[in-house]
Amino acid sequence: MALSSRFNKLLERKVPVEERPIEKDEMPVAPTSNNNYHVIKLQLHDALVEAFDLNVLERMSPEVLTQQLSRHIEKILSEQFAHAPLNALERKLLIKEVQDEILGLGPLEPYLKDPTVNDVLVNSFKQLYVERRGLLELTDSRFKDEEHLRKIIDRIVARVGRRIDESNPMVDARLEDGSRVNAIIPPLALDGSALSIRKFSADPLEMRDLIHFGSLPAEGIPDLLKGLLKARLNILISGGTGSGKTTLLNVLSRFIPEQERIITIEDAAELQLKQIHLVRLETRPANIEGTGEITQRDLVKNALRMRPDRIIVGEVRGGEALDMLQAMNTGHDGSLTTIHANTPRDALMRLETMVSMAGVAIDPMSTRRFISSAIDVIIQIARLSDGTRKIVSLQEITGMEQEIITMQEILKFSQEGVDKGGKIVGHFKMMGIRPMFLEKLDSHGVDIDPAIFSRTSFGGSEQ
Repeated sequence: MALSSRFNKLLERKVPVEERPIEKDEMPVAPTSNNNYHVIKLQLHDALVEAFDLNVLERMSPEVLTQQLSRHIEKILSEQFAHAPLNALERKLLIKEVQDEILGLGPLEPYLKDPTVNDVLVNSFKQLYVERRGLLELTDSRFKDEEHLRKIIDRIVARVGRRIDESNPMVDARLEDGSRVNAIIPPLALDGSALSIRKFSADPLEMRDLIHFGSLPAEGIPDLLKGLLKARLNILISGGTGSGKTTLLNVLSRFIPEQERIITIEDAAELQLKQIHLVRLETRPANIEGTGEITQRDLVKNALRMRPDRIIVGEVRGGEALDMLQAMNTGHDGSLTTIHANTPRDALMRLETMVSMAGVAIDPMSTRRFISSAIDVIIQIARLSDGTRKIVSLQEITGMEQEIITMQEILKFSQEGVDKGGKIVGHFKMMGIRPMFLEKLDSHGVDIDPAIFSRTSFGGSEQ
């Protein structure tokens, strides 16, 4: 049945407010104290969902569908809820929220469109947090019930060809803009389904943005980082959850020459590289029969046959670390990856553990030599207590000393305290060490003033 005829039939029906009583615990929270608002919204939404022909919906452009929805919602409100106690602001909000339910992701939509929100965290259908400027805050929004939240989760994962159910109760996915999504449902989530969304800006951050945010000093260090990429050093970015590893990886990738062939490998595609000569690969989970899984390790192996100049692994988590290190040691200089670790030394320990997960019999001493010859630089980034993210250490791997991988720290962020407003007070400083990689930078025509490495302070951190 055509969309317009379904709506016409809908308009002939009388849907009294009392037809569907709403339990108190099911009430969604909106910026209004009018209970009739919630009742009208739920009934209007249910009526529209019932009236829609999904095949027609898929064929319509978003602009046309939005116009149709607005027109028919207004008509339903004027004919069936003409005397409802809704003011102009509530009517406008009602139309917007119902459109979000039909076309988007319901209560999540306002926060996904809000450029000040970095993370959206749903602990249960009753509780939704967002992160702004590095700090978490509880919102007034909520889902109607657990079923409503599950429908939104299913809508997200279905768009990227993945599934979530009792046999596969957790999933990594992404939104159309590349934002990272993780969902986990009962029985693993004891208090109901949970959803985490790491947003990515439509306009990716650049080096000047990191300088403005105080993530690194403005003098000398941006040129040094650019030189590391131009000289094709292998870089490992280390940091904790939410520290900004992927953001820094995106920023550093801007300095890869356009003529080089880049292959990215990720569990859920979220990197935002701007180069043209780019091939993006993404893992695939097993199907419902438990077959067909493609892991990061499979993709790294395949990437080596694709004539890459550089390989970028979004994050090493397992046995693919061995293949990544092999690529770095066999002519794919200038590769980058990230790893979850709190210090550069912890990052090396985790790498060693991941190599052992590859199922290849390599003694620990050989593994360490392998790592020390593959990785040139470790950049440690951290999220501090005031929500700011900073490069807290830049270390160069210098080789092996007996059974230990040796490193020397080039740059460090020194924290001096916390001011009355809760902001971290500190400064960046060089450790007075002339890096061994300067020779490699010179051979690639990268001119770095050696005097920069004797700087004891770059001044206070910018906010």
